[in-house]
Amino acid sequence: MELNLERPLVILDIEATGDQINKDRIVEIGMIKLDVDGKETTFEKKINPEIPIPLNISEIHGIYDLDIKNCPTFKELASEILSFMEGCDLGGFNSNKFDIPMLEEEFLRAGIDSKIEEKKLVDIQNIFHKMEKRTLEAAYQFYCQKKLIDAHTALADAKATLEVLKAQTLKYNELENNISFLSDFSKINQSSVDYAGRIALDQNKEPIINFGKHKGKKVMDVFKKEPGYYAWIMRGDFSQNTKRCFTKIWENLKK
Repeated sequence: MELNLERPLVILDIEATGDQINKDRIVEIGMIKLDVDGKETTFEKKINPEIPIPLNISEIHGIYDLDIKNCPTFKELASEILSFMEGCDLGGFNSNKFDIPMLEEEFLRAGIDSKIEEKKLVDIQNIFHKMEKRTLEAAYQFYCQKKLIDAHTALADAKATLEVLKAQTLKYNELENNISFLSDFSKINQSSVDYAGRIALDQNKEPIINFGKHKGKKVMDVFKKEPGYYAWIMRGDFSQNTKRCFTKIWENLKK
């Protein structure tokens, strides 16, 4: 059974210099676009991260500094990547926690508003963990009865992830075969405003701070009583996405 799509779905996987969203960079991206008619289109690019890849990370995904020395930077590829995703929802394996935030960080760093927040996001790993609690290799074996070849290459992982998602919708009757349901179901934290979870929503859907000395307080109230807090956030070691979310609240306060 094919996925019930109202608009195209892009399944993506990225390899990076590490797992720190605000510091590391993408070195490879693989995407599969599944159109509503079932047609699949692939996109695969290696990217020059403009910073060294730690050896222990290269040994995981097999991409070394020399491999991407002459590749385009993310900024040079940004418009092409954004064009491929245009009008699509997004999905991946652990994508809500890693791939999407990392991708958004690269777009913001390049000065591009990707509008990813307007897309529905399906995290296949979260569905898997809620149902079975395994890794991608185990998920592929469990759902598809296949051994994952070329694990940790972006396109191979993306292809396996798409197959797992299709198999999940067949296996579990409680999973509705539509992206709106799968997007909501695959969220771990339903109330997070930013990808890092620094801003949450209270029971009245008001943004509250979710860390530090002001944890649990409304962002608006903190900004009103302590205007310097916003400046501290902007100077701090937070992701561009988190800073952007705080900025939107700050700008609403100033209206």
